[in-house]
Amino acid sequence: MTKRILNLVALLALVLSGAASAHDYVPGAPQSQPILLKGGDLYTVAAGVLPHTDLLFENGRITQIGPDIIPPENTNVIDISGKRVYPGLIDMATTLGLIEIGEVRATNDQTEQGRVTPEVTAATAYNPDSELLPTVRSNGITTVLVYPGGSLIQGRSSLMNLDGWTREDAAEKPVAALHVTWPRTRIVTAWWMQQSPEEQKKENAKNRDELSKAFEDAHAYYIAKKADPSIPVDLRWEAMLPVFDRELPVIIYANDYRQIEQAIAFGRKWNLRFIIAGATEAFRALDLLKEHNVPVIVRRVLDLPPGQDDPYDAAFTLPHLLHEAGVPFAIATYSSWASRNLPFHAGMAVAFGLSKEEGLRSITLTPAEMLGVDGEIGSLEVGKKATLVVAAGDILDMMSHRVEMMFIEGKSVDLNDRHKELYEKYQRKHWSEDK
Repeated sequence: MTKRILNLVALLALVLSGAASAHDYVPGAPQSQPILLKGGDLYTVAAGVLPHTDLLFENGRITQIGPDIIPPENTNVIDISGKRVYPGLIDMATTLGLIEIGEVRATNDQTEQGRVTPEVTAATAYNPDSELLPTVRSNGITTVLVYPGGSLIQGRSSLMNLDGWTREDAAEKPVAALHVTWPRTRIVTAWWMQQSPEEQKKENAKNRDELSKAFEDAHAYYIAKKADPSIPVDLRWEAMLPVFDRELPVIIYANDYRQIEQAIAFGRKWNLRFIIAGATEAFRALDLLKEHNVPVIVRRVLDLPPGQDDPYDAAFTLPHLLHEAGVPFAIATYSSWASRNLPFHAGMAVAFGLSKEEGLRSITLTPAEMLGVDGEIGSLEVGKKATLVVAAGDILDMMSHRVEMMFIEGKSVDLNDRHKELYEKYQRKHWSEDK
């Protein structure tokens, strides 16, 4: 009997995971004719706001921006007067496409086995049919940096567009950055911590030594490979060769001040092109970040203060403080399904001092610059990919944003999703009951 029950549970989990892992919306077809968005307000990011301006794109790229554009033959002209056009929003830290249901192991492909796995690439496990993707697209997010989980050297993230038949089709940049989690520095005194303070100190030091040893071994391989390209291949260190050439950025997760301080020293020691992510206590390290020109990926603005003695608005005001200090920053969600709230994190930062222009930049052009794809996406400029959204209101405002159209590389994206279908279903229920 026990075996039969276990088999039934396993079968049920498999069925649920299969049902939850695919959506029914057909990816957009490649652009087949010119499209002219006529008379909208263009929030270009790179050149401010252009009111009542036309935007033409052909073969997936923006070809003209200006008033009264004369459309080429066979152009699909769409009147968007009174609406706003934005570049597609970019979430710089998400597990979208790697995890579907947290409690169903079969749908969780976020973390590789092992503590040092630089050879891992997130795109390999990315699910372009995830049921979560359409719900995220609905709020204007077109592109996400999907990162692998782990405890030390996690692997390499992938910049993915949220519309495509396959992971290859969806990839904007298959290998975007190497991700490292900086070892803990604080002694945890919470009830759930079983290690003594002394044991924690030893564990923290051991983790830092392990991370340093990994970089030492990788750098030795790098030197040897330069001297003799025919040496046997080690997949782990092969993946880190672009790191030492400064071609591949390193995103280091460091939250408290001491973590940030140690991570900066580490990045400078190895001459890395690095970014500090998480950075919940970056407000304590503004001078240090500015001095070494270190960009930051802010971990959620809609969040609690990092410490019980910190101001209630510590997370809300952090983007404004970084901007005032001259530290480049992007805002990210560090989530899967909650990536859909990305514009509202930026909106909260605007409510607490950040300008609207910088709020929008933090989820468009700045992320693109950090990853070296600002020549392709992140702003509305002639020559860039037509990855953009049309909204009825302010995209940073939860109440009025209403995204009505989305194009990714010129492809029209279906903005239907499971949430909208359920809303329509239960609207009919209330209507029938009223009758």
